[in-house]
Amino acid sequence: MAEILIVEDEPSINELIRKNLCLAGHHCTRVFDGMEAIILLDQKKFDLILLDIMLPGADGYEVFEKIQGTPVIFLTAKSELSDKLRGLNRGADDYITKPFQMLELAARVEAVLRRTKKTENYFELDNVRLDFERRLILVDGKPVDCTPKEYDLFDTLVRNRNIALSRERLLELVWGYDFDGGTRTVDVHIQRLRAKLGLEERIITVYKLGYRLEAPV
Repeated sequence: MAEILIVEDEPSINELIRKNLCLAGHHCTRVFDGMEAIILLDQKKFDLILLDIMLPGADGYEVFEKIQGTPVIFLTAKSELSDKLRGLNRGADDYITKPFQMLELAARVEAVLRRTKKTENYFELDNVRLDFERRLILVDGKPVDCTPKEYDLFDTLVRNRNIALSRERLLELVWGYDFDGGTRTVDVHIQRLRAKLGLEERIITVYKLGYRLEAPV
């Protein structure tokens, strides 16, 4: 779990980000004003900051100048190359342009946290442990014999836990855009994972969509 600060002045976007990152197991603090963010940064440490550029009080670049060593992902409606370069040249870890898909934001968040060693090396659910560094799935402490795609599928479900993923999206994330097999491939691998890990009650079928891994928040 990471401590994440969301600095975004649009309440609906701010809340949507908070909700999805909390479902993924992170703890989020929300502010809506640049000056409020600057004051808060003097009082509390965070593992990651999601920082809008166009803010009241003080813009994102002004806030960024006050940040000491904390990874930052800029959020902005600006898409011009010059704006991206300005943020990245100042030392931002990533940059995402609105509107964005929440799955894309979640993936970028996880990537930055992994790079900066601010994320866990493992995930545990019931008697199942996913070891990210060793690429192992263990049940009751014993390694499970699984294929690389079974591991990748479970890894994807874990990183997007409590979020419904369509079969098509799972195909893209696990098998890649150029995979020419059908969505039945996902169903078969899900069935195998449920059986091997004993997670029949955790890997939920979402009617007419796909699957969701239910885990405590």
